[in-house]
Amino acid sequence: MPALVLLGAQWGDEGKGKATDLLGGSVDYVVRYQGGNNAGHTVVVGDQKYALHLLPSGILSPGCTPVIGNGVVVDPSVLLSELSGLNERGVDTSKLLISGNAHIITPYNVTVDKVTERFLGKRKIGTTGRGIGPTYADKINRVGIRVQDLYDESILTQKVEAALDVKNQLLTKLYNRRAIAVGQVVEELLGYAEQIKPYVADTVLVLNKALDEDKVVLFEGGQGTLLDIDHGTYPFVTSSNPTAGGACTGAGVGPTRISRVIGILKAYTTRVGAGPFPTELFDEDGEALRRIGGERGVTTGRDRRCGWFDAVIARYATRVNGLTDFFLTKLDVLTGWEQIPVCVAYEIDGKRVEELPYSQTDFHHAKPVYEMLPGWSEDISKAKSFSDLPKNAQAYVKALEEMSGAPISAIGVGPGRDETIEINSFL
Repeated sequence: MPALVLLGAQWGDEGKGKATDLLGGSVDYVVRYQGGNNAGHTVVVGDQKYALHLLPSGILSPGCTPVIGNGVVVDPSVLLSELSGLNERGVDTSKLLISGNAHIITPYNVTVDKVTERFLGKRKIGTTGRGIGPTYADKINRVGIRVQDLYDESILTQKVEAALDVKNQLLTKLYNRRAIAVGQVVEELLGYAEQIKPYVADTVLVLNKALDEDKVVLFEGGQGTLLDIDHGTYPFVTSSNPTAGGACTGAGVGPTRISRVIGILKAYTTRVGAGPFPTELFDEDGEALRRIGGERGVTTGRDRRCGWFDAVIARYATRVNGLTDFFLTKLDVLTGWEQIPVCVAYEIDGKRVEELPYSQTDFHHAKPVYEMLPGWSEDISKAKSFSDLPKNAQAYVKALEEMSGAPISAIGVGPGRDETIEINSFL
C-alpha cells in the first residue's frame, strides 16, 4: 500500500513543498489533509518560483491529481485566485479535486478572527487573520458551512443564519462592530458555487479506490508538528492536526493504509508567530540565518524567528508521528560557520531534560544545552551524493540523524528542484 504522509517536524516552514515536489513525478495523488490558506509552500521549478497557500504542491506535477481533503478549510476567493494565477502561468489545474465535506471559510469567519486577535492585545496568539480558527470552531460547534452546502441555497441560508445569530451578538455588543447581513454572505458564497463545482468530488471514495489499485498517494501536511492543536506548543498552535494522525481523519483513510511517514526538518530551526522557542537567536547568527535562508513567511510575509537545530523537538516529532524517515532541508544555509551549535537537551530549573516537557510552563523556561559541531566553508549546492559533501557536513548530518531517532533519507542543498541529495528512496 504505497501511502505516504509528509509533514513538518518543527514549527512549519521546513520546506515541505520542495519535498512534495521531489516526489511528485512518482506520485499519483497529492492530498492536503488539514489547514487552510494559513500555510504556504514555495516550490522552485527551473527558474520559476511558485508560492502556494491552499493548493497541494502536486498541482505542479503533470500526471498527478491534487486533492483538497475533508479536513481542510477552504477560502473560495483564495482558491480561485490561486487557480487563476497558475492557469495564467500555463499550469494545468483541471485535475484538482475538492472534498464536498471540506468546510468553507466565510467572510464572517475572517472578521471574527481579526477582531478577536486585536481584542486580545498582548495575549494575542499570532494568527494569520485568515479566518482559519473561527472556521474550525464553527465546525466543532456544528454551525459550519461545507462545500456541498453551496449547492443547496435553502440549507446554506439556514446555516448562515444559525452561525450569525451568535456572531452578530458578539460583533455588535462586545467588539462594537456592525452586524453582518445573512443575505450578503449567502449571495457571496453562491457566487463561487459554479466556479468550484467542476472540482468537487467524494474524495474519500476516490482515495480509497486509488489505494486499492496500488496507486501512490502522498498526504501533505501544512504547518508542523509543534503547531498541532493537540501535540504542539498550545495555545500558540494552529487549529488542526498537522501530525500524521491528521492524515487519516482529514482525508478519510484508515491508519493501516499508511506505509511511510516522512518528517521534514530544517538544518536549523525557525518559527513564525508567538510562543516559546528555546534555541531562538537574537544576535548576528540569528540575523545571518534569516538573511541567508530567506526566512520570510510565504503566506504571512512575516520574518521568521531563527535559531539553531533543536534535537529535542526532532525526537518528539519522531515519537508522536511514528516517523520512518527525515528529509533534511537547507543544509546549504549553514555553510560558512566555523562551529555550529546543536541543542541536545534543555536545562529547566537547574536540571538537564532530554525530552520535550509536557508542561507549558517548563517549556517556556527551557534553556538550550548545546553541543558544538565543526562547520564547513565549501559550497555544497552542487553536491549530488552524500559523499560529495565536505566531511564536516557529513558528520553534521549523521549527528542530527542519531539525535533525532529516524534515518535522514534526503538532504536539500539548495532551493532548486534538482538541488537535493537522495540517500534512500521514499518509494
